[in-house]
Amino acid sequence: MKHYKIFFVLLVFTALSCSSDKEDDVLDATSIVGTWDATGLMIDSETASDDAKNARDILNFLTAKDCYILAFTFKSDLTVTAHNSSNYIEINVNSAGTGLDIPCPTESDIETSTYTFDGAVLTIVDGEGETVNVDVEIDGDTMVIDASDLDIPNFNEGGELIFVRR
Repeated sequence: MKHYKIFFVLLVFTALSCSSDKEDDVLDATSIVGTWDATGLMIDSETASDDAKNARDILNFLTAKDCYILAFTFKSDLTVTAHNSSNYIEINVNSAGTGLDIPCPTESDIETSTYTFDGAVLTIVDGEGETVNVDVEIDGDTMVIDASDLDIPNFNEGGELIFVRR
């Protein structure tokens, strides 16, 4: 009988000392605060359109030059500012005639909206009252968003946009 009491005490102690991993996996709503630059577009090369492949390649090319054409700044006052330079991309032939040259755009469209973030779903309400809900995964300073949810030309066909916090 004495062994059962010791076993019971050890069992209770073990159960109380374990933490729940689910609590550790839930993101705090403030984990999105900061400036996030789009650094990649993950698409299925077998099924993606040529436009999506070109968008991916241009984004990769410009990111390699530290040129970020899409950025979101989330503030703790629940406002978000989007900087989108994708409409100002120019594709030229380089001066040697050996390939394409894509200079970093100097102009961008800027839009300020409000947002809420519950740790998994980002809801953005633009100035016209339109609401966009986006599933978001944040791991440290990397954020993954379903590109089709954002409705950004050339990036809205599918895949996942990868953002890195500055």
